[in-house]
Amino acid sequence: MRIVMAAAFSLLSILSVALPAAAQDKMSVILDWFVNPDHGPIIVARELGLFKDQNLTIDVIAPANPTDPPRLVAAGRADLAISYQPQLHLNRHVGMDLVRVGTLVSTPLACLVVLADGPIKSIADLSGRKVGFAVAGVQEVLLEAMLRKHKLTSASVQKINVGFSISPALMSRQVDAVIGAFRNFELNQLDIEGVKGRCFYPESEGVPPYDELIYVANPKTMNRDRVRRFLAATELATQYILNQPKESWEIFAKTSPELRNELNRRAWLDTYPRFAKRPAAVDQGRYANFENFLFKMDAVKSRTPVEQLIVDVTAR
Repeated sequence: MRIVMAAAFSLLSILSVALPAAAQDKMSVILDWFVNPDHGPIIVARELGLFKDQNLTIDVIAPANPTDPPRLVAAGRADLAISYQPQLHLNRHVGMDLVRVGTLVSTPLACLVVLADGPIKSIADLSGRKVGFAVAGVQEVLLEAMLRKHKLTSASVQKINVGFSISPALMSRQVDAVIGAFRNFELNQLDIEGVKGRCFYPESEGVPPYDELIYVANPKTMNRDRVRRFLAATELATQYILNQPKESWEIFAKTSPELRNELNRRAWLDTYPRFAKRPAAVDQGRYANFENFLFKMDAVKSRTPVEQLIVDVTAR
């Protein structure tokens, strides 16, 4: 009996060495821009091995053009993309196969920024002034809503496309204000340059609250189980970040020398409290409200039903 058992254990030992480990499921995630503190849960989850724990290998891709990620996912060339709730609504109205499957940053980050020592003390002071923007469409709608609250129209201001040189355009006084600046980045960037900025928040100026950064997928091609496991890993990473923000910053910053600078350090501190604590959870009313907002603003010609905007991947 001992000889038989020894032989059996020996055989099992040989098999355990000879058999390859089960291959992990691969997923591609396209960021909205180059890696920055907004992407903390993804990077921390990767560094802590949380994706591996979910039997996932995640390919994190920075886009060449920040407008590309939703298009690539809609075309089936990537599994997930980081996008913006307002952009999702507009993309659906032009026929893109996209749905929200998770949330990364659950509060607005975009705002209208002016120089603190400049002539703009309220939105009403923008009349006759120059306002810079980076992306046509969503940012113009946000600006229009903020102007309407103060009895102004888009014709009251001169809109100038400054591309992604938001802070330089404001500091050089090429424009009097910029819409679409991120309150966790541009305000810190201005301060580092010795310039004080003032932020007007869209959610306080006539725009309904929305999720700033979301994960979008193609509903026809996505693998719900893999997305569910991806969100489970990022949820654990978010909890780790909230409990240990300093240690998390070190984990994040060590992944690239370019990340370890004063701007990213400040942005990390301003960003991590805004990460979605339950990335898979969704507030359907928030999406219905924003769709109604776009309709009332004449930004869309009809209302897209909420069930065409979101998918709860945790639903069985």
